[in-house]
Amino acid sequence: MKFGGTSVGSAERMRVAAHLAAKEQKKRPVAVVVSAMSKVTDLLLDTMRHAEAGDRAGMERNLTLLRERHAEACRELLPAQDQGVVLAKLHDVIDEFERIVNGMAMLGERPPRSVDEAVAVGERLTVVLVSEYLRASGTPSVGVNARDVVVTDAVFGNASPLMEPTRAKAQALLMPQLEQGLLPVITGFNGATADGRPTTLGRGGSDFSASILAAALDASELWIWTDVDGIMSADPRLVPDAQVLEEITYAEAAELAYNGAKVLHPRTLAPLVEKAIPVWSKNSFAPEKVGTKIVPSMAVEHGARAVASMRHVALVSLTPASPEVNGVQVLARALEAIARADVEVLVLTSSSYRQNFCVLVREDELDRSVRALESALALELAHHYVHPIEVDRNVGLLAAVGEGMQGKPGLAGRIFTAISRVQVNIIAIAQGSSELTIAVVVRREGLEKAVKAVHAECGLGNRPPVPVFPFSQEAEGRAPRSGKR
Repeated sequence: MKFGGTSVGSAERMRVAAHLAAKEQKKRPVAVVVSAMSKVTDLLLDTMRHAEAGDRAGMERNLTLLRERHAEACRELLPAQDQGVVLAKLHDVIDEFERIVNGMAMLGERPPRSVDEAVAVGERLTVVLVSEYLRASGTPSVGVNARDVVVTDAVFGNASPLMEPTRAKAQALLMPQLEQGLLPVITGFNGATADGRPTTLGRGGSDFSASILAAALDASELWIWTDVDGIMSADPRLVPDAQVLEEITYAEAAELAYNGAKVLHPRTLAPLVEKAIPVWSKNSFAPEKVGTKIVPSMAVEHGARAVASMRHVALVSLTPASPEVNGVQVLARALEAIARADVEVLVLTSSSYRQNFCVLVREDELDRSVRALESALALELAHHYVHPIEVDRNVGLLAAVGEGMQGKPGLAGRIFTAISRVQVNIIAIAQGSSELTIAVVVRREGLEKAVKAVHAECGLGNRPPVPVFPFSQEAEGRAPRSGKR
């Protein structure tokens, strides 16, 4: 079982999480992976920024907040006779964090290795509180730092697991604890290299930790506890009649996550594929609800299963200045530069003759993307072999996803027509050869209308399809124009 930040965001939520785990442990062995309390990771990162800037006052202010929040949770969770010991454990972890940020303040920088060690403190503090509460409430438990179990490469900030050594450590450390009837509570998000240097697992790291350990322990199931009822057919903030999907495949979950849905990060599922371990996405705030089951494969219906969307994105375009410039080489170098900058390309489209192309990236990765491209193509840009890089921030992404879309005649046309009906212009389109996803870039202000229209057109909600505008309006020029393809 993995509990996200909101599911352990307060003493009350930790109490609920512990009871859910303890209840299941009465039936079979359970291991728990926890995130930091909600907003704590942001607080740790902000403290490191203050340290790098030499802002001692900002550091101290944040350290006080960190101590107070966890001390308050301790006092609410535990009986008075246990609080002293647990508070001492919490202070030891925070003192360790303080030593790291003091070192950053002295250096005036944040070395990646030190950042990885420091940012994992939030999960370590949650482990202390949850494991101690379990013990105090009668469930034998043990806190485990994942750096003693999860072995990774040395890519600080975005490490990848080394599964064989991780499996060996998990079998040696965690399996005996489970066999003794203990409930291990393990830090999410972090690990260590083979020689013991602390690392973190990047975006979706706590979920990734849980799937790594599920695979290493040959778990029968992985349960991901969040603050939503399951995986939805669309963002319910945009589409009020969005439905919880009872069951989806690994591939559908990965595509939905990649395109902005609040689902497991795609690489979270990778360790589970070989062993075909099913995943449940459940709501810790409403545990009685069934949630969504993610499975290796299933009988699929024709058409899309869900519509994912992402608002905070930007479109970056590059165009060779003349046909003599090899656009394929420019594209290859551009993608290599973006990859080195650790930026995820959400959509890639290109034209055939002019050989111009555009990539869609997350808005918070835009500056890094542009700097990487300017550096890689500095000569071409300086001599005007390539036109200046164009950036369009006023865009949004929607993606229709479903294994049943493969080979479905007319589906793409219906999706594009649904978007045009609500007078939203399509800027770019991308569809992979698997036909699992059709991704569409539109103007940001039209994203909500487009998502609703596609959701209704695909029959995913319980409302009637979006009405068609009268032909007279189209004739008058108010219908949307076609965009770049």
